[in-house]
Amino acid sequence: MPPEQVELRAELARVASELGSAVEDLREFSHGIHPAILSEGGLGPALKALGRRSAIPVEVEANVGGRLPERVEVATYFVASEGIANAVKHSGASIIRIHLEQTDDDVLHLSIRDDGTGGADPARGSGLTGLADRVETLGGTIAITSAAGEGTSLTAELPLAGAGD
Repeated sequence: MPPEQVELRAELARVASELGSAVEDLREFSHGIHPAILSEGGLGPALKALGRRSAIPVEVEANVGGRLPERVEVATYFVASEGIANAVKHSGASIIRIHLEQTDDDVLHLSIRDDGTGGADPARGSGLTGLADRVETLGGTIAITSAAGEGTSLTAELPLAGAGD
């Protein structure tokens, strides 16, 4: 844009700022919405549906004993969704593997691994930070390991006890 277009530059900056705010509002709103397959079928089928929509093949192994507290299912779904989206967008991976397991000590373990380029940095984007907030709100933990050239591994642990609907 020519430097003499000061008014146009200011107007574009204002529009860009408002669009950024609208996207953040939409992101916050969408965190409260979850797909029908999650409500109707539970976490395993919902994760498999996410995998089918991915541009990179996704293998899902879900070992859970029936339905889990809704808050845990929703948080896990969004962690998996963001993990897949990040892998598709940034990793150059040929496969994504999701492993979900409910343990005897009432903890849900989620692992999302890809065989891509690695180098994911949670400080560079708000998506991974938002996931950490979502998981920690439920008393869980999340960790990302992403050495350059070694793919990315995202793991989350969510307690099931006390996470009732």
